[in-house]
Amino acid sequence: HVQLVESGGGSVQSGGSLRLSCAPRTTTRSEYCMAWFRQAPGKEREGVANIRNDGYKGYTDAVKGRFTISRDDAMNTLYLQMTDLKPQDTAMYYCAAEYPAYKGSSACHLSFREEDYEFWGQGTQVTVSS
Repeated sequence: HVQLVESGGGSVQSGGSLRLSCAPRTTTRSEYCMAWFRQAPGKEREGVANIRNDGYKGYTDAVKGRFTISRDDAMNTLYLQMTDLKPQDTAMYYCAAEYPAYKGSSACHLSFREEDYEFWGQGTQVTVSS
């Protein structure tokens, strides 16, 4: 089991910035995919950004050019730098991880499908006011 510990949420005004962090508590150094999802009140959870251990990244269209996902392997921490925040970015943000070795697979999916990620954080709230 891999525990994901998130931090960095908060309240900002429109146009502001926040950085979310996610620290997987695991010693594995095998292939992985990690992602940030978000869920706004009354809406389904959606993928925001994802990253694979080889550095390949993806973003949903709504955040391209404003959000940056990154990974500090030395610190074993995943980040989501969010800039030019808008009220529609208000949501609970979740960190998710897929480790193929835990499933006996050879590669991770690097997707925005929730079912591909077997480990999830508890969520951190981001609120953007206009």
